[in-house]
Amino acid sequence: MRRFLPDLIDRVWKGQMNPGKVFDLELPLAQVAEGYRAMDERRAIKVLLWP
Repeated sequence: MRRFLPDLIDRVWKGQMNPGKVFDLELPLAQVAEGYRAMDERRAIKVLLWP
């Protein structure tokens, strides 16, 4: 997965890919700890962090 990540992120930023089909929770970067907590508690599978 890691080798594909830069390309996937670039596609999301360019609007070529809808991250909603991949991520089930979006949080600002300042709430990264909450994102990890949500995944640990199984409230989220993949978290999108935005600046």
